[in-house]
Amino acid sequence: MSHADSESKSKSKTKVKTKRTAARHKTADPGLSALLERMHSERLSLPVTQEHITPATTPMGANLIADGATFRVWAPNEAVDVYIRLSDRPDAINAAGDTWQPTPDRKLLRNSDNTWTGFVPGVKDGDYYRFYIAGRGAQPYKRDPYARELEFYGYPDCDCIVRDASSYPWHDQDYHTPAFNDLIIYQFHVGRFYAVNANNQDVRQQREGKFLDILERLPYLTQLGINAIEPLPIVEFQGPYSLGYNGTDMFSPEMDYAVQAKDLAPYLNIVNKLLTERGCEPLTLTHLLGQVNQLKVLIDICHLYGLAVILDVVYNHAGGFNGDDQSIYFFDRAFDGNNNDSLYFTDQGHAGGLVFAYWKNEVRQFLIDNASFFIDEYHVDGFRYDQVTVIDDHGGWHFLRDLTATLKYLKPQAINIAEYWRDDPSWALRDRQQGGAGFDAVWYPGIRQSVRSAIAQAAQGATARVDLNSVRDSLYRPYDFAAAWQAVQYLENHDRQRLENDNDREPRIAALADTSDNRSWYARSRARVANGLLLTAPGIPMLFMGQEFLEDKYWSDSPDPNALIWWDGLHQDQAMADHLRFMQDLTHLRSRHPALRADPIHVFHVHEDNRIIAFHRWLESVGRDVIVIVSLNEATHWNYQLGFPCRGRWLEVFNSDYYDHMPNPQLAGNHGSIETQDMPLHGLPCSANIVIPANAILVFARDSGD
Repeated sequence: MSHADSESKSKSKTKVKTKRTAARHKTADPGLSALLERMHSERLSLPVTQEHITPATTPMGANLIADGATFRVWAPNEAVDVYIRLSDRPDAINAAGDTWQPTPDRKLLRNSDNTWTGFVPGVKDGDYYRFYIAGRGAQPYKRDPYARELEFYGYPDCDCIVRDASSYPWHDQDYHTPAFNDLIIYQFHVGRFYAVNANNQDVRQQREGKFLDILERLPYLTQLGINAIEPLPIVEFQGPYSLGYNGTDMFSPEMDYAVQAKDLAPYLNIVNKLLTERGCEPLTLTHLLGQVNQLKVLIDICHLYGLAVILDVVYNHAGGFNGDDQSIYFFDRAFDGNNNDSLYFTDQGHAGGLVFAYWKNEVRQFLIDNASFFIDEYHVDGFRYDQVTVIDDHGGWHFLRDLTATLKYLKPQAINIAEYWRDDPSWALRDRQQGGAGFDAVWYPGIRQSVRSAIAQAAQGATARVDLNSVRDSLYRPYDFAAAWQAVQYLENHDRQRLENDNDREPRIAALADTSDNRSWYARSRARVANGLLLTAPGIPMLFMGQEFLEDKYWSDSPDPNALIWWDGLHQDQAMADHLRFMQDLTHLRSRHPALRADPIHVFHVHEDNRIIAFHRWLESVGRDVIVIVSLNEATHWNYQLGFPCRGRWLEVFNSDYYDHMPNPQLAGNHGSIETQDMPLHGLPCSANIVIPANAILVFARDSGD
């Protein structure tokens, strides 16, 4: 595969610091203030000990245990001593003008593996902390690379927050991740997907969408018929507007996607309504406080409504760290402006950041711990790994093998999807014994390239040649893949349809289908053909936000009003509403007919002059046969003779022509069924004369589905 299939990522803006207002934490009563100060000091003033510490097994970061918390951090290079500074107030640690001095009772112990450990009694959920590294670095304060959550204020000069991993009351005990071949994935960007105010007005130009905003679209997503969501990266990144691929704090959910306490009440009503509908106990506002629990609430309720959550993670590089000398990039290093002695990174750049140093055991373990963490503490159902090709190019193949092996042990039903652009992507799928990386699936460009090409050719007019042989070839299982579902197939994604992508940007399907009028019959009908092929073909289909309702604009991670998916179009544009209903019925058709999710396929008819392609799907040893017929002809075929695999009655279970000005008053079809005869044709034992509407997809089946 050419390098042109790799993603392009833009640099993001630096997140604006929010100044803490210390006065907001004070009380008007000086005596009470003094009492509170003494209580703060007493609870967190006990000395650091090595109680509850076993260096080989004590987890990294801050972890609550017994009557306090253990702390462990890796600092092998420049650190002379490492201290822990704690407070239960968010304004107590501020590196700018700070007068705190480390004392021996705050010092962690250096172990033989160059980790520093300590146990501090009295630490509770919600306490604030930072590491203080005494060494050559000018800025001693550093955020914990394993921090579960960051303070809302002051980023990047902000505290880490101790969080109880078991504080959220999960409700998803009975949820089971779908089988890989059953998945239909929906990809979207949290910040730009959906956000409305109390008056139901779109506010995405004023603020980013939130984790909890997604819950308002949950009924919509379940009705759409997808069963897995794949948000773009959700860990802390620089800048309020970003694709998310410039992550800086890899265990902390993005604070711009979280809601502060003062704004939570309306979201609690939404959360509890969804929980009540599934027979679950309501939550309190306390359960929604902070980034951690808001992301957990989203995942939990998605599971209750049958949606898997697949995280997009970036293990090939991390963000730019501009002006952020408390970040992982500057952790335990002395930077003289010329040499890069970063603990976690190479000096090789990628997408505005630096590639991880995969030759270091500790760096590999850090990334494996990250994925394991989201499996264990967030119950996620799998990962899409950004640009695994870059990891391979920088010596990370053994890391990838260890990563997938660990996750398969932890949660075998969680899917691991690689973005791997090689001429032979099957190497990413092969197991360790075969020298492979052990991924379950890869992004695959076959259907995207062939179907988009066919749609573009058809848009040149009725007499233009349309390459349906390439479409035929892309429908078959890719070479050396063990199963068809190992290919994640798509027509649109976050990168190819992004406004800022000047390298290999592609128009959205509606715009591709008719460049002069994105709402013409040609655009509508060809878009139905394209999406129909995607959802009836072998493989795991993936949709990108807005694709399901004929969005024709490029999208952006910035609040550009000309690049926001147009939700109001579902009420104002009949073509968009019709296309959404088409997609809803098509995803449900795929769910009802297991042959559409199985491997076997036989493309038995390709006629490029007629612009017709037809293929047979079935289940091994069971049958449940399905015939799919696709036309990119601008005229209806009223008496088209086509082969069928057996004699008898076949139900017309889907006809895309119905969805034009739904219900189409000029519908061309077969009145719900056909009868086939013992007349061999196209290599099949039977045949029938059928009506094939112009620019349409038909599906025939022996039964109406489960």
